[in-house]
Amino acid sequence: MDSRDLLPALREAFGGTDAQRRVVARQARDLADSGQLAADRGVEPTVDSVIDDMADAPDDCDLVERWNWWIGSLETAYGGYERFSVRAVDDEHDLNV
Repeated sequence: MDSRDLLPALREAFGGTDAQRRVVARQARDLADSGQLAADRGVEPTVDSVIDDMADAPDDCDLVERWNWWIGSLETAYGGYERFSVRAVDDEHDLNV
C-alpha cells in the first residue's frame, strides 16, 4: 500500500489536518510493511480496506481517534499493534497552518 494513495482517501473520508493525514498514512504504511496485518487477517491492507476499517469507529471520532480506535481493535483481537498507534501530531510544522 502506497501512503501517497491513502492521503487523498483520508482527506475525503475523514478530513483532518495535513499533519494528521501524513502521520496516519505513515503509520498505515508501516503497518502494511510489517506484514503483521496480512499474517493475522490473511490479506494485505489496501487503501479501501483501511478506510473501511476506520469508518467503523464512532461517528464523533476525528481522524487520529479513528485510526487509534482501529489499531486498538486490532490490539485487542491479535496483540502487537500498539506500536502503530498515533501518540502525537506536529501541527506546528503543518504547511497549511
